[in-house]
Amino acid sequence: MQFSTIALLALSCVAPVLGARSPGCGKTPTIRNGQYTTTVNGKQREYIVRLPDNYDRNFAYRLVFTFHALGGNAQQIANGGGGTLAYYGLPPLMTGNNSAIFISPNGLNQGWANTGGEDITFVDNMVRTIENDLCVEQSLRFATGFSYGGAMSYSWACSRPDQVRAISVLSSAVLSGCNGGTQPVAYYHQHGTRDSVLSISMGRQMRDRFVQNNGCTPLNPEPQPNGGRSTKTEYRNCLPGKPVTWVIFDGDHNPSQQDQGSNTPFAPGNTWEFWSQFQADGSSNPSPEPTSNPGNPQTTLITTSRAPEPTVPAPGPTAPRWGQCGGQGWNGPTVCVSGTTCTKLNDYYHQCL
Repeated sequence: MQFSTIALLALSCVAPVLGARSPGCGKTPTIRNGQYTTTVNGKQREYIVRLPDNYDRNFAYRLVFTFHALGGNAQQIANGGGGTLAYYGLPPLMTGNNSAIFISPNGLNQGWANTGGEDITFVDNMVRTIENDLCVEQSLRFATGFSYGGAMSYSWACSRPDQVRAISVLSSAVLSGCNGGTQPVAYYHQHGTRDSVLSISMGRQMRDRFVQNNGCTPLNPEPQPNGGRSTKTEYRNCLPGKPVTWVIFDGDHNPSQQDQGSNTPFAPGNTWEFWSQFQADGSSNPSPEPTSNPGNPQTTLITTSRAPEPTVPAPGPTAPRWGQCGGQGWNGPTVCVSGTTCTKLNDYYHQCL
């Protein structure tokens, strides 16, 4: 059976809110593992759904959005690749009663510019569609992402603070906007001191917004890495249920950073440790309503393959993968290492992806 979903970008919309069990609980699901399409603001958008093994229509699962970096795509996150673990390494940690429905969306032009808030509307649409069909604990929605994907997670927390329980940001900056951004949301962030793509000062700017929003006591001086090992700081005096955790490491722009002497990236374990402290909220609130075309939201299952990564010859000085390769005022290399291409992020920053 084939379906379609249409949602037009509105100047304003009612944000989905934290609640209890979604309307999809008890229903025989029509959404399965696979890639789906939906139309937002006249544009076709895609996302991949990964259901827990032995999905139970009567069990309310966590809902996790995993946003890709600039130049990535939904397939990369779903399958793993480009230095990123599948779904950021979280599925093996979220099992049994902690199982989750994972969503890997595709950004427009392989990024999350969120022009006019259209990517936030895309998330609103996915939440509504998924929760009308599947059984979700509405008070346990989460998001994570690396680089541009972290920026999209951050933007969602700013715009929909009553929709998301917690986010985990990996080496990012404010690239997708922050509409609102005055309400508390549980916040985890990790960043490298030698990040050559999005400087650590950019990450601290993101963190400090939620340190303030969450009522936490700021730190002085700033935490520093412990040699080749990361340093985790849990802020004090935060509002109940609104913690902030900051992890700093001696490294570059990397979604899968490891501590010295370890072969395991620390982001998955840290993220799940942060998220696992939250339990279902007993309140009951409605799912989001469509901004237009009310009626049965539906989806179209499609199958796609990951697009090959572009290759650019690298004569002379080259910028590394994830490194800067252009932008106003840039005087460094403008040619990327083989296997990557120089992609415009904004007028001031172009990145090798």
